[in-house]
Amino acid sequence: MSTVMTNKSCQEHFILLGFSDRPRLEQILFVFVLIFYLLTLLGNTIIILVSCLDPCLRTPMYFFLTNLSFLDLCFTTSSIPQLLFNLCGPDKTISYTGCAIQLFMFLGLGGTECILLAVMAYDRFTAICKPLHYFVIMHPQLCWKLISVAWGVGLFNSLVMSPVTMKLQRCGRCRVKHFLCEMPALIKMSCVDTVVVESTVFILSVIIVLVPLSLILISYSYIALAVMRIKSAAGRRKAFNTCGSHLTVVSLFYGNIIYMYMQPGNNSSQDQGKFLTLFYNLVTPMLNPVIYTLRNKDVKGALKRLVSRK
Repeated sequence: MSTVMTNKSCQEHFILLGFSDRPRLEQILFVFVLIFYLLTLLGNTIIILVSCLDPCLRTPMYFFLTNLSFLDLCFTTSSIPQLLFNLCGPDKTISYTGCAIQLFMFLGLGGTECILLAVMAYDRFTAICKPLHYFVIMHPQLCWKLISVAWGVGLFNSLVMSPVTMKLQRCGRCRVKHFLCEMPALIKMSCVDTVVVESTVFILSVIIVLVPLSLILISYSYIALAVMRIKSAAGRRKAFNTCGSHLTVVSLFYGNIIYMYMQPGNNSSQDQGKFLTLFYNLVTPMLNPVIYTLRNKDVKGALKRLVSRK
């Protein structure tokens, strides 16, 4: 009877253990997570508003940057409010539906960002290697098609992996050893053989993570060759500044993703995995607007014009 009740309760909710074994750490994390979350909302909202309101920023590069900022807003909001709720009180539960939605959004938005960063690399490749044909090649229809592909791949990733993960038998296990409903943590809870699921995850990870990364590396190889042919120091500096922001964001994003998902789960501790996920889910989206603003004269100029106009 108790087993039946446990199975039924696990169909209704999960318990996100998170950092519950360290109450003092929870208090400190609540303050830091709240500050970083508010900064993420502020920074990405500013990027979206400036890109939409300033006529000088209505170019393919800022169209893609606006999508990245919107994606980051959705990404952090899919899990951070729940984390803040769990950090500030004893209740660590999340409903089964809430967990499924969180997993769906996490997989979808993560997959979309992988493709979007590759699209942005292609945009920089076209701008530097084919500057005279840039606006002919990167016409609005192509930009919308590329964005549709990015969001479509993310949606496909969610539609494939979310149902498979949520339908795994857990034999009454409700405790998720994480602060969100992340796929590896949910797979580890299963009481059945998960070799097929893990193989599917690995194949999709190679397609969605490594293929876009390879395209990014190829794009920047051509960019590097083009920059080396520029004779003026000012021209080379401008080209590096144009690409530096994107390269920094790519390094932060893919560094975490590859370390977290492209190695066996036993190679890293659970606490290490939690902090890496927190960095990937909160710190990176918060840093993206800062990186693009500090290294970009166009964005800083647009901000000044917007403020002076008001």
